[in-house]
Amino acid sequence: MPDSPDVDIGVMKKAIEAAIPSNMKLHKIEEIPIAFGLVSLKVMLLGKDQAGGTDELENNFTSIANVTQVEVTDVRRLL
Repeated sequence: MPDSPDVDIGVMKKAIEAAIPSNMKLHKIEEIPIAFGLVSLKVMLLGKDQAGGTDELENNFTSIANVTQVEVTDVRRLL
């Protein structure tokens, strides 16, 4: 979640793409309007099951400038 509606979402998307761990692949990024011009980004990734789960991903995304919140909402195992 960006910290302000003034954040350039295009720049944030590029930073997210650069912060994806090497064991994961970007599937898509959706923009979700929240209120008053604020837009949340829903990032969907594909990756292999491994120890540590989403810790590296969450740490990488939290370190992106202007990101105030990172939340993993769904993890599934593909068979």
